[in-house]
Amino acid sequence: MPCPIAVLGPTGSGKTALAIQLAQYHNAEIISADSMQFYRGMEIGTAAPTAEEQAQVPHHFVSCLNPEEE
Repeated sequence: MPCPIAVLGPTGSGKTALAIQLAQYHNAEIISADSMQFYRGMEIGTAAPTAEEQAQVPHHFVSCLNPEEE
């Protein structure tokens, strides 16, 4: 059974780059647990992964809903 890897740290500390490297190495996908990255339009304040970064490996739970949606 695969073991999940959690990458934790403050905004702008390089978590996305490390997560992409780990996902590529392990042939895995990224599941975001950032409560603000879940919403569209918060890319700058949350340092959400860019479209280019998201194209490198599958990402889940990034920019799923508009802020006014539940």
